[in-house]
Amino acid sequence: MLDEGKYEDDTFNVFAGALEDCGDYIHYIITQKVRREIINRRQNCLQEGHSATLLSMHKLALTYGNQGQWSEAEQLHVKVLERTKMIMGEDHPYTLSSMLNLAPIYGSQGQWSEAEQLQVKVQEKMKVILGEDHPDTLTSMNNLAFTYGRQSQWSEAEQLHVKVLERGKARLGEDHPITLISMHNLALTYWNQGRWSEAEQLQVKVLESRKARLGENHPSILTSMNNLALTYKSQGQWSEAEQLQVKVLERWKSQGQWSEAEQLQVKVLERWKVILGENHPDTLTSMNNLAQTYRSQSRWSEAEQLQVKVLERWKMILGEDHPDTLTNMNNLAQTYRSQGQWAEAEQLQVKVLEKRIARLGEDHLDTLTSMYNLALVYQDQGRWSEAELLQVKELEGCKVRLGEDHPSTLISMKNLEFIRSRLGSVVQ
Repeated sequence: MLDEGKYEDDTFNVFAGALEDCGDYIHYIITQKVRREIINRRQNCLQEGHSATLLSMHKLALTYGNQGQWSEAEQLHVKVLERTKMIMGEDHPYTLSSMLNLAPIYGSQGQWSEAEQLQVKVQEKMKVILGEDHPDTLTSMNNLAFTYGRQSQWSEAEQLHVKVLERGKARLGEDHPITLISMHNLALTYWNQGRWSEAEQLQVKVLESRKARLGENHPSILTSMNNLALTYKSQGQWSEAEQLQVKVLERWKSQGQWSEAEQLQVKVLERWKVILGENHPDTLTSMNNLAQTYRSQSRWSEAEQLQVKVLERWKMILGEDHPDTLTNMNNLAQTYRSQGQWAEAEQLQVKVLEKRIARLGEDHLDTLTSMYNLALVYQDQGRWSEAELLQVKELEGCKVRLGEDHPSTLISMKNLEFIRSRLGSVVQ
């Protein structure tokens, strides 16, 4: 085999959220009970539309959201939004705040269309009220662009991210956190479209700015270095990728290497389970990150156990056809393949490919990734004819989407040559 399968990461951040302060485990439970009691008392003494009652409902909704109780959070946020609209009007800051808080609750449940509708409305109103260059307006635009990305609407996401980045630079400066977040997000948008060179340029800038602001050993620096290494790898720049990954490994080694990273991730995961529950997206992200650490050490069995759990929960929360669920299916399939469990790997890769064709079409980059990965599973089993059929289709798609000279296209060409050499066919 010439190349490993493409392991996808829906978080793209190995240590996402790992160093945030988790606080007291019991805090959320006590807060929830106290706020329920406050609401009950205020509803008995005051009208439901009274500002004090609405504020308590709003805070309880936030508490539900922090615990991953999406249904309860949604019901309360909707109630607060309806009453705030009625009492204060659609353009009041409290109403806009309610919309902003409801949108991520929809997103956390995979209801991206509903989240998008709210965010579009908020963005338009903030432009009128605060102006296009206000930091709050830029943040709302960034949130909407993120939602477009979650729906694979890369063109819309890119246009907004570019706007936010340009205005952030002009108003706040190149090193402002909002500007750096915009650079990071735009780089991800380019990356997801296979535009590695453009992603690389932005990632280099983000890395340099973060080094200047945070120092060489900050976790964000390691994340930025790891992301840039992935981009180098995607372009076939193996030397540059290796140099960066060696640096990341050296930093991890100086902090206890993998065992230290693993201990931190286990600790964070246990805290999130207690505070947020086993089905909260942050908990699932932590599980996924820990699984990646196990994979990096070739601890396939431990990685598999975690990935199976994560996949089952994403299916339950988002459904089988959601992009995040399909990404996790792909990742579990890669772990099966690494262990020589060809039947299990094939079963999952076939499912991912079929769903991506139905949802995204045959020429989408995610679909092409699935074709490539399934072709590798066929190769592993010596099923060269089936591998050839898929590899030909994937190669044609790469030529159209990425161009004949793109590193991914060249890798696919070499793999097709390898398959045909095993079949005894003439390379054309």
